Amino acid sequence: MGNMFIYSLLAGLAISVLLIPFSHTVKSEKEGKKMGAGLMAGTITITVLLVFAFYYLSNLDRNLTSLWPIAIIASLGGAVLAAGKERMIKAVLFLGSLIVGIFFLTSFLFNADEKYESAEMKEKTEIETFDETETLASVPPQFARNKMKKAFGQVPNTSYYELGSLQIQKVNGEYVYIAPVEFSGFFKWWNGNKTPGYFTISATDSSANPKFIKSDMIYTPSSYFNKNIERHIRMQFPQQVFYGDVQLEVDDKGKPYYIRSFGEFISARNGFDVQGMVMVDPMNGKTKAYKLADVPAFIDGAVSPEAVSLQNSYYGNYIHGFWNSKFGKTDVRLPSDEGTEANVSPIFDENGDMYYFTDFTSPKEGVDSMLGYSLTNSRTGEATFFTGNLEESYMDSQGALQIIEKKFIEKKWSGEMPVLYNFYGEASWLTPVLDANGFLQNYFIVSAANPEISAYGSTPNDALRLYKTALQRGGGTVDGSSKAEEKQTSGTVLRVYKEKSGDFTVVSFLLNNRQSYVVSSETVPMAIYLQEDDQVNVNYLDTGEAFLPVKEMAIKGLE
Repeated sequence: MGNMFIYSLLAGLAISVLLIPFSHTVKSEKEGKKMGAGLMAGTITITVLLVFAFYYLSNLDRNLTSLWPIAIIASLGGAVLAAGKERMIKAVLFLGSLIVGIFFLTSFLFNADEKYESAEMKEKTEIETFDETETLASVPPQFARNKMKKAFGQVPNTSYYELGSLQIQKVNGEYVYIAPVEFSGFFKWWNGNKTPGYFTISATDSSANPKFIKSDMIYTPSSYFNKNIERHIRMQFPQQVFYGDVQLEVDDKGKPYYIRSFGEFISARNGFDVQGMVMVDPMNGKTKAYKLADVPAFIDGAVSPEAVSLQNSYYGNYIHGFWNSKFGKTDVRLPSDEGTEANVSPIFDENGDMYYFTDFTSPKEGVDSMLGYSLTNSRTGEATFFTGNLEESYMDSQGALQIIEKKFIEKKWSGEMPVLYNFYGEASWLTPVLDANGFLQNYFIVSAANPEISAYGSTPNDALRLYKTALQRGGGTVDGSSKAEEKQTSGTVLRVYKEKSGDFTVVSFLLNNRQSYVVSSETVPMAIYLQEDDQVNVNYLDTGEAFLPVKEMAIKGLE
């Protein structure tokens, strides 16, 4: 707070010098001294208070460049009130501050190339195939939030509080949603002083119930005055440039911390390039800043989703500068707004590292073709842009949501959190489906290249198993591009089930090793003749599922 007073005092003095008309004379020297001293004291007092109130209420960074609007107003007022040479000097100062203000206000017209360079991504063709043995963090946040609200009775003095923002994280190797308990108003904060803890719920198991974890927090987003977490951070780092909301993360012992991303302007107080994060203990207010390379291991979202969304906008819009993004739009790719956090969706890879997913679409209205997608590491900020198979036209996330809406039009169900995966070598959208009340109904998978191929199930694994069959029926690519290991076996057929699907037949069979397999006649045409007691040699993918996909099969006697 001391730095705040000193900054306000110095800024107030400078503004007072600009405003006070020193050149005016008065009738009596004695009267002039009295009036001059009173005018100066009054002006300084008012300006200091105004500057203090402006920065305290706005939480704006306390850099000299942030004073430019005040400098324009003060120098203009000073020039109007002054006379003679003083008026000329203050008029020049007004013109100078006006030029600086115009430069700041119009800098977005000229720094588009710098923004694009700051957001430039590595480019690849396709993401790696999904390992069928992995567990997806697929519970939609709206559903998780609804379950937390229904469990709010676990909170002591419930009427004082409400549920805060949801954040996904990996804790002790498990993917969970975390949401703090927040004050529901000023008087509740005044009487309560501190919040009692946070909720956590599995992000992989839709049947799991939320748990309330007791952990007192004094510095929170819903607290007031100096106990407000954003204001507390600003007081500790007065000149730092922050972007994005504060987020709650917990360590492996369940201890909560608030974090917020900081960085620097691209140029002239415009644009943002993330550099690190600040971490605050919400109980005692201890604060520490980290560069991205030094972020503690338990932190997953060091880079705020808002900062990632901004970088995606730079990368998609400014490939050929600002004016092209507005008129010609050559090579412009618009990031979608279907993400669950600031237009991006957090997902985890096979190593447990969190990334923000965003798909990019055409700026042309009515077109739902995807032009690529990005994955941004939430700890380092490093991003990769995937072009997708250039020989195929991929549907974007909006197109996937429209298919779901039409599929369940009578029930009025809708999709949330569409994410693109590589299932069995096929680019595919996986989307949780919610009813009108926000409760999870199923998981829907649809091919991005062949929207007519889709499936849905009560769990992601159920949907994936049915989707595999749908791919075989529809001539999809259930092939060796899957990450599953290819194996061989042989044995006697115990049971056979055949199902006609379009121009092909899907054959499911059980061997005497008690393992079931599935194959399409498109892959193995002779499979239509398979019978019980046949001896077969099978090449299959060990996906860990109930029905393993067959790549090659030989039936003894029919070779």
